[in-house]
Amino acid sequence: MLLRLACLAATDTLALLRLLPMSDRNKDIEILALRHQLRVLQRQVGKPAFTDTDRAILAGLLHHLPKDKLRRLLLLVRPDTVLRWHRDLLKRRHVATCMPKRRGRPPTVRSVRALVLRLARENSSWGYRRIHGELAAMGIKVAASTVWEILEEHGIPPAPERRSTTWADFLRSQGGALLACDFFETRTLTGARLYVFAVIEHSTRRVRILGATAHPTADWVVQLGRNLVMDLQEAGNKARFLIRDRDSKFTAAFGAVLADAGLEIVRSGVRMPRMDSLMERWIQSCRRELLDRTLIWGQRHLLHTLRECESFYNGHRPHRALGQAAPLRPLPKPSTEPGQIRHLEIHRRDRLGGTFHEYQHVA
Repeated sequence: MLLRLACLAATDTLALLRLLPMSDRNKDIEILALRHQLRVLQRQVGKPAFTDTDRAILAGLLHHLPKDKLRRLLLLVRPDTVLRWHRDLLKRRHVATCMPKRRGRPPTVRSVRALVLRLARENSSWGYRRIHGELAAMGIKVAASTVWEILEEHGIPPAPERRSTTWADFLRSQGGALLACDFFETRTLTGARLYVFAVIEHSTRRVRILGATAHPTADWVVQLGRNLVMDLQEAGNKARFLIRDRDSKFTAAFGAVLADAGLEIVRSGVRMPRMDSLMERWIQSCRRELLDRTLIWGQRHLLHTLRECESFYNGHRPHRALGQAAPLRPLPKPSTEPGQIRHLEIHRRDRLGGTFHEYQHVA
């Protein structure tokens, strides 16, 4: 458009130079001839089309004329239309000089986009929220919606968000005083059944795997209760309630040990898994991220695997309820703004032969 406007302006300038030596009589005759041609065109053409260049030239030539004289001119458009073109021309010029060139958020740095795709490629079960938490754990400040857009652009479906319930809101508000525990079972390569006992803190999401056995006797369960009380006292935990299901493995002696330590037992309702939702959710994560991807040889191997899982879960894995921090590790301060990041050196540490991945900045 600018090149066309320059060409037309040069043509009009040459036409103006041609008119300078002409007499007033010749100019009047030419004006009458041009007006007659316009009447002929108006009878034959319904509504002529003007380009932006045509509008700009007409608005620039005619805006100096008074409005009353402009109305007496023979034009293909109404005089009010020419005045509107002139107002639009001034408005575009004002916007081009006063408004910023770019609007919205700055583009995501290429290295951050590459890191998002790398995390999605190396961890097929992670959604955009999980990847956003891993980036936050490394001090990379980027919005979760940006991670979602990057995955969408490359055809990677993000995981759906989970909606909270009224019971979950209650548990969240009372999290500082709540613990939850449960048994879950797994099988070894030989088909032997092993039972695992774990406890989770509602406020910090810290997990304690207290033991695993093939025969969960009453004495074994009571000893696990004593171990739990000692761990809570060492950590300075002030929990008052322990949520458990109605499993027969929880004996009266187990409840007495906890009652002596000031913990009140709260049994979940029948067929109401939401009352113990955090524990059930962690068991699901443990199965999907560890047990379903690991061949368990025996009880000793299982305990070693679960200890690694406990260390990873408490010390590195981000949690949305904690603002993407880990239970035993707060988020680091962002080292730099994402717009200033030019090169990222990220080291990956593998646990359990690559079952878990931990990403950290290279020292």
